[in-house]
Amino acid sequence: MPSLEMLIAFTGASLVLAFIPGPDNIFVMTQAAMRGWKVGVSVTLGLCTGLMVHTALVAFGVAVIFQKSALAFGLLKFAGAAYLLYLAYGAFRAGPASLEGQALRPEPFWRLYLRGIVMNVTNPKVAIFFLAFLPQFISASAGPVVPQVAVLGAVFIACALFAFSLISVLAGAISARLMRSEKAQIMLNRVAALVFVGLAAKLATAHN
Repeated sequence: MPSLEMLIAFTGASLVLAFIPGPDNIFVMTQAAMRGWKVGVSVTLGLCTGLMVHTALVAFGVAVIFQKSALAFGLLKFAGAAYLLYLAYGAFRAGPASLEGQALRPEPFWRLYLRGIVMNVTNPKVAIFFLAFLPQFISASAGPVVPQVAVLGAVFIACALFAFSLISVLAGAISARLMRSEKAQIMLNRVAALVFVGLAAKLATAHN
């Protein structure tokens, strides 16, 4: 099991990443702002269900990499660091988004829930990000890899559920104002870039 200090650090990083504007939480925000917080929570539950699938895949894939191949671990480590730097570059250069022009289509909650699942499971960047992010908080001295990944995945999902649900509840009051504030979006994008650069540096210096 991960240590308490590792779990605290991982929880903090997960919460920061969950609140940073991205495709998933912006989608949740727009749906909740236009259709109410219940719709936003429905989408959130779908996204978090998709994260369970990615956690399971990463758990068994990372276990094999850690146990069988130091070379594969090194390749994955640097590929993950490169991907995180790519995310940092994209976040640094990202311009402000807008909620305007999005169509309002009445849909049942179950359809939005399924859409959240499909959006998450079929997005290869989520799987790559998990492969880059979770191994940084795994320690050989903490026991078998699979249970550690399962615990970290559960914590990440809980953080995403909390963050996205909070965004849904507050969307009606703050989302439209935030999305129309170019300065606020640019500042958040710069913070995101710094977080990704820090994660890339940590991953590049990690040891098997």
